[in-house]
Amino acid sequence: MKTQATQPSYFIPEPLDNTRLAHLCGPLDENLRQISAALDVTVFRRGEKFIVSGSNAERAVELLERFYAVANKVVPIEEVQLALVEQRAGLKPKIEGAPADRTTAPADAEAADGEAEEAPETTSPTLKTRRSDLRGRTPHQIQYLRAVLEHDISFGVGPAGTGKTYLAVACAVDALERDAVKRIILTRPAVEAGERLGFLPGDLTQKVDPYLRPLYDALYDLLGFDRTQKLFEKQVIEIAPLAYMRGRTLNHAFVILDEAQNTTVEQMKMFLTRIGFGSKAVVTGDVTQVDLHKTQRSGLVDAMHVLKDVRGIAFTHFSSADVVRHPLVARIIDAYETSASVQELAALPKPAPVKHARKKTSS
Repeated sequence: MKTQATQPSYFIPEPLDNTRLAHLCGPLDENLRQISAALDVTVFRRGEKFIVSGSNAERAVELLERFYAVANKVVPIEEVQLALVEQRAGLKPKIEGAPADRTTAPADAEAADGEAEEAPETTSPTLKTRRSDLRGRTPHQIQYLRAVLEHDISFGVGPAGTGKTYLAVACAVDALERDAVKRIILTRPAVEAGERLGFLPGDLTQKVDPYLRPLYDALYDLLGFDRTQKLFEKQVIEIAPLAYMRGRTLNHAFVILDEAQNTTVEQMKMFLTRIGFGSKAVVTGDVTQVDLHKTQRSGLVDAMHVLKDVRGIAFTHFSSADVVRHPLVARIIDAYETSASVQELAALPKPAPVKHARKKTSS
């Protein structure tokens, strides 16, 4: 049976502006390549005319139209990638500076009421940080932000690149800016990713610094380098190695435990029982990247089972659809998950063949 080929879609910018056209395409057509790779379409440009072919051609044309509307300035590749993430998650991309889409206005009062009911679930909470465009880009990210804001202890579990750590730091900065907490405490287990680095030079903080670099990067982005350094000097932001947290009570603090899949069961219990009055704790991790010895059970895996029914604790699970990195990262995660599933099925014991006894014939 032959499948019918989909008709290509066309986009002709109006009014034509060569500067905006160059900003839309990006350096060496990099923006077009990102759209092609993420939506699995082919974008061909002849002069000012764009020809898009593929099953997602209409979605690609919609993105081109929206980006052309704001192409009076350079369209950064990061904005293109984030818009692609939102569209892949089923949300309408919110491009900064883009005009409101009049075609989505409700036709009658009943449609308006329906949209009003769905709006809270798809609207990301607003955080008070240096980045005005910071928001949840996928339904799971929006759910994660709401869980962190509404619960004292939250877990974010999922693959790399889904924004677990960055959004947790953003919520911590938001709480600090609103005076909801007095300090931010960052911690994670000091476990190497399959390598033995030996003893690291420097004092305790310098030894732990390499393990907390993702948290530092998020703080520099959300607070600025100078202000982050001043807050470290005033100990408003504190680095607390997980191994040295026993016996402490953390009051009026926003505590982030990163890479929690590498905690032991004892370490996870110890961390969760440090939470004091007026504090919040966010635990992030990826259960598919455990670097512990095979004989040790991950504290994150154990906590997901033990605490799943405890009131006041929220769990948010991410998938490859929530990845906000290069489009290939989501495909890589899917490929590894598929391979792991095949290996698990192959490792299952095969049922023994059933032997049927022969019936004796009476003589």
